[in-house]
Amino acid sequence: MAAAKGQLLKIYRLLLKRFGHRGWWPGETRFEVMVGAILTQNTNWGNVEKAIREMKKRGLVEPKRLAEADVREVEKAVKSSGYFRQKARRVKGFAKWLVESYGGDLGKMFAKETKELREELLEINGIGPETADSILLYAGGKPVFVVDAYTRRSFARIGLLGEDAEYGEVQEFFEGNLPRSVELYKDFHAQIVALGKNFCKTRPRCNECPLKAICRFASIRAPAHRRPGSAPGARRL
Repeated sequence: MAAAKGQLLKIYRLLLKRFGHRGWWPGETRFEVMVGAILTQNTNWGNVEKAIREMKKRGLVEPKRLAEADVREVEKAVKSSGYFRQKARRVKGFAKWLVESYGGDLGKMFAKETKELREELLEINGIGPETADSILLYAGGKPVFVVDAYTRRSFARIGLLGEDAEYGEVQEFFEGNLPRSVELYKDFHAQIVALGKNFCKTRPRCNECPLKAICRFASIRAPAHRRPGSAPGARRL
């Protein structure tokens, strides 16, 4: 356990050195963060930003207004986010749930015990574990580690997780081996996203990766990508 904790913190420090603090998740209000967490499914953040800007123009980034809005208006607002008909129903349904369950009061919503609130969120159409945990962590300030595809891929390649590790298993690994810190969870998750987008891709850029010296996958690939005269394979954790 102590060894795994040390490994995770070492990885975090290496990523932090490379990328700096990420300041993620962007949003002017907690409700905007939650809407963004739903809209970002299966698209990039640039498309979500466009959708949120359009929603703001129409006054839709407010629980009651969004819950009562015509779904066609919401579709027009979120069109840039892709799967816009589906996402319009999802954000509208989420807003309706928030108004009906908590009167649109986010303070009341997040005052609920984390496990119970997470179960409620998972019952809402279109909200899975990653979206629910993003809402809990980034909007609610709850110490819940968010797991995404980047996390699974990168840490399987590093050698700390199995390739077929399930969401709950991955989350338990991080939460069990890191200090219970909302700010650490936020920034570490954001660092992993930056790693996945820039280096640990489907076709990874191992030679340039900030974790190449401690990554099992990079050490295996090193001979095929090593320049003449370079040092032998990377050491492992």
